[in-house]
Amino acid sequence: MLNMVFLTNSWLSSFEQPGLCITMAVLLHYSLLAAFTWMCLESVHFYLALIKVFNVYVPKYILKCCIAGWGVPAMVVTLVLTINKDFYGNGSHSESNPFSNFCWIQENLVFYISVVAYVFFVFVTNTAMFITVLLQIHSMKSRTQRRSRFWKQ
Repeated sequence: MLNMVFLTNSWLSSFEQPGLCITMAVLLHYSLLAAFTWMCLESVHFYLALIKVFNVYVPKYILKCCIAGWGVPAMVVTLVLTINKDFYGNGSHSESNPFSNFCWIQENLVFYISVVAYVFFVFVTNTAMFITVLLQIHSMKSRTQRRSRFWKQ
């Protein structure tokens, strides 16, 4: 979805229809946030699969992942639309190049809060999960080595 919206965005912005441009910007924003949310959910699943291997039963796990994966980005985009739909629009970066039009977030503060901060949160979460898994694997390896030395003695 992200790729299709991104690839058609510039072409559709050339029609200079505000409603179409807002729709494309909203779809692009939503699909970008959804992609990062699913990446974050993958790291949580990675943590559960490698660290909390036994006695981990989450009722309706897939349903909860789907609600989080599709719902959290929808809430962010809905919040931005509720505050002001004009945050989305057609931003021309260069008057000399007519193909530089792109439907996206026009307000810098909204961009930094709803995209950069969101991606930063996902990055921090993924890094924390990765470090936790690495530490757990390292401690399992050192325990195994200690046991093998003990049995060799």
